[in-house]
Amino acid sequence: MEYKLLTPGPLTTTATVKQAMLTDHCTWDQEYKTITQEIRQKLLVLAGVSEQEYTTVLMQGSGSFGVEAVLSSMIKPTDHLLICANGAYGQRIVAMSERYQLNYTVYEVAENAIPLAADIAKLIEANPTITVLAMVHSETTSGILNDLTEIAQLAKEQQLLFIVDAMSSLGGIPIDVSGLEIDFLISSSNKCIQGVPGFSFVIAKRKELEQRQTFARTLSLDLYDQYKVMEKDGKWRFTSPTHTVLAFYQALIELEEEGGIHQRYVRYLTNNRLLRQKMSEIGYRPFIKEHQGPFITSFYYPKRGNFKFDHFYAFLKEHGFVIYPGKISSQECFRIGNIGEIYPEDIDRLVEVIEHYSEVAYVS
Repeated sequence: MEYKLLTPGPLTTTATVKQAMLTDHCTWDQEYKTITQEIRQKLLVLAGVSEQEYTTVLMQGSGSFGVEAVLSSMIKPTDHLLICANGAYGQRIVAMSERYQLNYTVYEVAENAIPLAADIAKLIEANPTITVLAMVHSETTSGILNDLTEIAQLAKEQQLLFIVDAMSSLGGIPIDVSGLEIDFLISSSNKCIQGVPGFSFVIAKRKELEQRQTFARTLSLDLYDQYKVMEKDGKWRFTSPTHTVLAFYQALIELEEEGGIHQRYVRYLTNNRLLRQKMSEIGYRPFIKEHQGPFITSFYYPKRGNFKFDHFYAFLKEHGFVIYPGKISSQECFRIGNIGEIYPEDIDRLVEVIEHYSEVAYVS
């Protein structure tokens, strides 16, 4: 059965993105390597950065592979990492740092609150050895959108290496990577650019890549080595996900045709506002009250009836929609994403299905 993925990635893709995967490519083929190089260049344009200051490094694996590549390759033994965490993906950075025995401090805030520059400043004052700051932009645990501006300014003032997990935001909302002086920004092929899963990518300052080239703790996740090989002619060090790369190239073309990041952001924001409005009208409360991002929303389980998520999920899937279970640690929630090839009419139809469920489908 055909259904819409209302998730933060993988997500519903266009027929033409799927069609792009029907061609087989050899990883050594010059045409394929040229596509890789064009993708790298297009991502720099999307990020609004210069090729002289920044580069793009593509990395096999999911978004977490990209985050781990940065942490395991670019953190010096003498560095002290400060991690901002207000959800599961901030905590994943903590888990990676623990695995590599990095010197780190965690600044943790509630899942419905954002990290604040003033609090970070106090932590730095108390821990003057801090040299690196890492945070998640769009924390899809809850759907909250963390503010980058003041924290980026603080990182600049304190001369900290600034790492941003923009997994679920790049391509779906304008990010001034150069103006914010982000050193390493990580995202993935299957998020707001609307490709399919298979690789992550890092938009990195060349200067920092070069200065940190000898600190890799793994072979396959060595970010500098990947950059060095890819920079020559577009060759990946190890077997690349060729079909995913072709799909992503097509997705980049379609993002341009839609009108770029701003227009996609407008569509996502329209979807999200409509979703929250209509869900509220039928009695579903959002978990986030402030700083709600335009990509995914967490809703509390309804208090009425005998609500069971598995039953709710199956009902929605039977009617053409797939959603996410909740990830909030302390509250019973489910999540609905509104990115990908999703439009207001899809949101209207979804809420009709949920309203029908609320009226007739509560069963023991």
